[in-house]
Amino acid sequence: MRLYRLFTASLFLAAISCAQPKIPKELIQNDGLSSAKAPTAIEKPNVIIIFMDDLGYGDLSSYGHPTIKTPNIDRLASEGQKWTNFYTASSVCSPSRGALLTGRYPIRIGLGGIKERVFFPKSMGGLPASEITIAEMLKEEGYKTGIIGKWHLGHLPEYLPTRQGFDTYYGIPYSNDMDAVKGWNLTNLLGVPDINKWNVPLMENESIIERPADQTSITKRYTEKAVEFIENHQADPFFLYFPHTMVHTPLFAYEDFLGTSERGFFGDVMNEVDWSVGQVISTLERLEIDRKTLVVFTSDNGPWLMMRDHGGSPGLLREGKGTTWEGGMRVPGIFYMPGTVTPGTITDLGSTLDLLPTIAKLTGAQVPQDRIIDGYDLTPVLQEKRKGNRNHMIFYRKQDIYAVRKEDYKAHFITESSYKADNGRQELEAPLLYNVNHDPSERYDHAAQMPEKIEEIIQLAISHRNDAPNMYSEMDKYPEEKN
Repeated sequence: MRLYRLFTASLFLAAISCAQPKIPKELIQNDGLSSAKAPTAIEKPNVIIIFMDDLGYGDLSSYGHPTIKTPNIDRLASEGQKWTNFYTASSVCSPSRGALLTGRYPIRIGLGGIKERVFFPKSMGGLPASEITIAEMLKEEGYKTGIIGKWHLGHLPEYLPTRQGFDTYYGIPYSNDMDAVKGWNLTNLLGVPDINKWNVPLMENESIIERPADQTSITKRYTEKAVEFIENHQADPFFLYFPHTMVHTPLFAYEDFLGTSERGFFGDVMNEVDWSVGQVISTLERLEIDRKTLVVFTSDNGPWLMMRDHGGSPGLLREGKGTTWEGGMRVPGIFYMPGTVTPGTITDLGSTLDLLPTIAKLTGAQVPQDRIIDGYDLTPVLQEKRKGNRNHMIFYRKQDIYAVRKEDYKAHFITESSYKADNGRQELEAPLLYNVNHDPSERYDHAAQMPEKIEEIIQLAISHRNDAPNMYSEMDKYPEEKN
């Protein structure tokens, strides 16, 4: 396995390089997306992205959960497209969110950590101002832009959503388990819900309006703000980014939803989220703009398994949040737009990275041409159920490639389970190889029988890495006393 040794030595163990490669023209053009124009049938459609926090692949009834009932989300899946091979770009919060908004792997945008994996209340960094978000791209097309929910891409003024293309912001700037009053521990996280255990702020635009945030009503208030945003901009093209705080632990639900689910408290929280989705869709229908609004529903990463029954489920997938096994990276992906999105179940590869170029194609916006965009336009699949352009996915943890999927096969080069030190990192002597279409639980290793497939995937990873060197980490910017 000469190539494999070269791969691990050059990609995982080399010193961090800040040198930037010359960007090939064909990568910048990205299948000609920069010149794409919107369909003539719909003039500047609206866009809503509903982004869940720690929702697992198996946490929706439409994805197989036996006791959680999500009829409103399931309706989007049945009347729109349900993607079964849909991936996030990271298995933890901050890099996943940055990748969705920019269409670029976290390693390219300063969100591949060296020590830290996400932003914390003491972090001094954030999504760099030089990056172009979906909101900034759409503002150039005259869109009204708003975010309601969890940001987690830098809480200092220069990194807030209002500096990243959003006209308005209402939400919590980082994860709801941060700013723990008596320390971070499972007793508090899994105990009786108490907003006073967490000093997280609720912000409106660039001001703190409530601290601690009353999380018992946070989903309800987010939903009311989302409905208000849609009503206020029904005559404009608009982009609403709606990243929920739930179902990240600690869990909170409004009193009307307590005790309503067979799945217990987690199910109660899911019932409220499903209600929220129903409110958004019914508002679009009431205003008669549902047929000109693309709605995307997905999650930032897999379920937080260490949270026991307060965490979600990966279904038949292996492991969960924090890992590069399928349960950490494969998430629900639902697209809904009556008259535009052709209903069906899609088994092609897709990713949150693909949202920026797809939205650009639908709206006639310009894909950034001065940088590599890692996403692909999904409109041929959405509109005509044609074969998609994505055939691979790179699985990063911090600044290292842990695994790569190409078509049906996924190779693991480094494995590590969640966050626990006793489940430590293993740089494998020989890679593991799984057919994740036949074996989504990643149980049966085919590496010994398919060395040529391993070599093919290694070459893909090396080619990718040549255009994506290690960079500085925004997550590791702290006050001097931290260092």
